[in-house]
Amino acid sequence: MTAPVPATGEMAAAGSAGAGSAEVDNPRSPLLAGFLGSMFMMIGSIGVGWLAPVSELRRMPVFIWMRTEAPGVALSIVLVAVGGMLLVRAWLRLGQKVRVWGEEARRATLSAVVAWGLPMMFSVPLFSRDVYAYIGQGRLMVEGFNPYENGISALSNYFQLGADKMWTEAPVPYGQLFLWIEQFVVWATNVQPEACVMLFRLVALAGVVLCVIYVPRLAELHGVNPHRALWLTVANPLFLTNFIASVHNDSLMIGLALAGLYYSATRRQVRGIVLVTLSIAVKPITILFLPFIGLLWAGRNAGWLRKVAYWALTAGLSLVLLTAMSMVNGFGFGWINGLSAPGSISIWYAPVGLTGMVVGSLANAFGLDGSVPAGWVFDAGKLLAVGIAGWQILRGDYDRLMRRLTLALAAVVLLAPIIQAWYVVWLIPLFAVTGIRNDWQVKALYFVVSFFMIYAISDQLDVFPYLQTQDLGFALALARVAAALTALLFALYLIFWDPGTRRLFRKTHQPVVERPVI
Repeated sequence: MTAPVPATGEMAAAGSAGAGSAEVDNPRSPLLAGFLGSMFMMIGSIGVGWLAPVSELRRMPVFIWMRTEAPGVALSIVLVAVGGMLLVRAWLRLGQKVRVWGEEARRATLSAVVAWGLPMMFSVPLFSRDVYAYIGQGRLMVEGFNPYENGISALSNYFQLGADKMWTEAPVPYGQLFLWIEQFVVWATNVQPEACVMLFRLVALAGVVLCVIYVPRLAELHGVNPHRALWLTVANPLFLTNFIASVHNDSLMIGLALAGLYYSATRRQVRGIVLVTLSIAVKPITILFLPFIGLLWAGRNAGWLRKVAYWALTAGLSLVLLTAMSMVNGFGFGWINGLSAPGSISIWYAPVGLTGMVVGSLANAFGLDGSVPAGWVFDAGKLLAVGIAGWQILRGDYDRLMRRLTLALAAVVLLAPIIQAWYVVWLIPLFAVTGIRNDWQVKALYFVVSFFMIYAISDQLDVFPYLQTQDLGFALALARVAAALTALLFALYLIFWDPGTRRLFRKTHQPVVERPVI
């Protein structure tokens, strides 16, 4: 387990004791271990990270060897897998080193974010190639196309951009603000892939910084220890890899949304609505935050008439801002059409996705079209998610508004037919700031982080096509199995044999902290 969170009096005593007793036992060891893991991932990304076909890096000797020779690719796979799991271990061990979640713990956590995130800033994109779709979408705008009506296949030589083929005809599901960011990045770099990736990483870093600022503030509003919430969220390897190594725009989306929530909860609703609307203009999923912001604005004892009035006012202000942005870029609300694109895809570890696959397979076995009943299952999951979200909006305690928001967003994520790792990362800061107990709840987080790190490590590897021939025998499937086994064995070591971390995954007799206290 992590160190027990002290009571308020103990925290004050620790603070007044000054240097008399260390709040964190030698954090240098996990900090260095995590840095080493991040360096391993950066080096391994040279061989299996995602590069645009036109990238000049492909001509460098070290890139040629690590990407086109089987030993180089194998080394890269091992480095990425071991590095990712080293990060998980370092994160767990850093939490164990904390005696008192005070200022020293905060400094250690921020040091970890810098030390572990810095090598990722210079890695080849890992675990996702969405950043190359961002480049293609930016190029669409620079060349005068409407990205809500045209896929990147409208561009000449679009396949040289490195985006996944699913984006060739797909409409853009992002809002107006992120379209402008994409357009600016492509214009400023003249479509130079590495420069584009670096600028998009700086955008992602801005989202990380927003989380560093507002996660502790939101935690304090809920009587939750801000330093522990920061460790659970921003030092989390799943957070760092998905937002920095993978360059996902979700970082900016959730950072803006958390900032908007904080200002809304501290009676600065207009500023909060503006920030959440900007979040929606990155990725529209955070439109779900608006009803809860309306409830915050209405106040504790608001009746239904007042609630409806403030819901309307909140929605109206947001809609005015979104409409103004749509008029400026001239593309309207075309992103609404793009939101349905992921709905037809399923994945085996999503409960609804797995159920749909099973139902579809059974129907196929009887000579029926399995896609139809599978679609019914997916639609049922969506309806259930909408029902849960609606219940959380309409019913519940005022003091639990942000927890209700968290549960509503969790329903939307977990009842979808596909759950991506970065979708899970949306939820971690919201759960952390509203309280993750040090019982099965934090253990569940440890397992979730471990699972998605293992899956990410094995899911998307850019293996040189000529290595996938029958003669060489280095099939992509073999590479993925090797990566998964390496990460899985490391995870099993952490859970069952590592003397430092194995007790984190076992039942303990320590008193449960309902909510970490300040």
